[in-house]
Amino acid sequence: MILTTPDYPPATGGIQRLMWGLVTHATGWTTRVVTLDHPDAAGAPAPVSTRRVRSSEASRHTAIARLNLATICEGLSWRPDAVVSGHLVTSPGAVLLGELLRIPSLQYVYAKELIHRPRLGRFATTRSNATVVLSEHAAEIARMAGADATRLHVIAPGVDFAERKRAGDGVPTILTVARLTDRYKGFDVMLRAMALVRARIPAVRWVVIGDGPLRGELERTAQTWGLDASVLFCGHVSDEELDGWFARSHVFAMPSRLPARGGGEGYGLVYLEAAARGLPCVAGNVGAVAEAVIDGETGLLVDASDHVQTAGALVELLADVDRAAELGAAGRERARTLTWDRMAIALQALVVDLVASRG
Repeated sequence: MILTTPDYPPATGGIQRLMWGLVTHATGWTTRVVTLDHPDAAGAPAPVSTRRVRSSEASRHTAIARLNLATICEGLSWRPDAVVSGHLVTSPGAVLLGELLRIPSLQYVYAKELIHRPRLGRFATTRSNATVVLSEHAAEIARMAGADATRLHVIAPGVDFAERKRAGDGVPTILTVARLTDRYKGFDVMLRAMALVRARIPAVRWVVIGDGPLRGELERTAQTWGLDASVLFCGHVSDEELDGWFARSHVFAMPSRLPARGGGEGYGLVYLEAAARGLPCVAGNVGAVAEAVIDGETGLLVDASDHVQTAGALVELLADVDRAAELGAAGRERARTLTWDRMAIALQALVVDLVASRG
C-alpha cells in the first residue's frame, strides 16, 4: 500500500498522529509513505519506507503538485495493491494512480477541508473507491459534499494506551493541547471562563500546549484581563514535556464549536489522548466532539459559546475530586477499546474487500 499525505511526523498535529498510527499498526502489509520533507526528518524514526518530496524552497501549491507527481511515480515503479490519500490535496495523485494501475484508491477526509475546498472535496469523494471519515459528524459533511453513502466508511482513530502517570505540584491545572490556529477551538471562551474560575479557585492555572498565529493575541488578552499569572502558553513542547503536563493536570478542556461555515472538529483525537491518561474532559456539545466525549460519562459537554457554563463545568471538576476521578476512569476504560490496532485492522479489512471486488 502507498500512503500519500502532506501531514506526517515529525510535523505535529492530529492528522500527523493519525497517519503515524496507521503506518505503525497496519502490520498485515507493506506500506510506503510519500510525503513532504521536514527540517527534522533526518533524525526522525522511519518505521516504513518513506519518500520525502522537496518543499522547503517551494510555494505550498508547488510543493503539493510535486507530492502528487511523486505519488504517481512511486506507484508506477512499486505497483502497490492500493493507494491511500491522507488529505484532500493528495487526492489527484491517488485517484490517477488508482486508475492507471487499476487498484483501489481510498480517501481520508475530516471536516473543515470539505467546507473550504468544495470542488476538490467532491472530486475526492466521488472518484475514490472509498472515503474514510473519523466520525458520524464528518460522514454527514462528506455526504453533503457529494460522497456516495455506499462508499463512505466511519473508522474512528486510535490512541496509545500507556500506564497512567499522575504527579503534581498541588496547583489545580486545566490543560489544552491544540495548534493556536483555529478560533473555533474556543480559546476566547476559555479566557473569559478563567476569570470566573479563578474567582472560585484562586490558585488555578490554565496550561496551553501548542503554537500558532493566535498566540500573540491570546497572550495580550490574558495580560489585559489580568490573567497572565494564571495562564501559561508553552508553545510546542517535546513528547516528554507533554506527558509531564498531562500527568500534572486535573482537567482537559477545549470547548470547540462549529464555525459559521460548518466543519469544526473531524473527531478531536486529543480528547481521546486525554481520556487515555485518565483526565476528564470539558468540551463543546456539537459535532464530532460529542462523539469523542460522552457527556456525564467521560467528561462534561457545554455550550461552547457560553463562558459561564464552561466555567461552571471546570469548577465542578476541579472542586469535586471524586467526580473528576470517576469521569477520568470511565474515559480511560473507553480509550482502552479505541486502539490503533483496532483502527488499522478496520482499514486493512476495507482495503482487502476493495482489492477482492476488483478481481
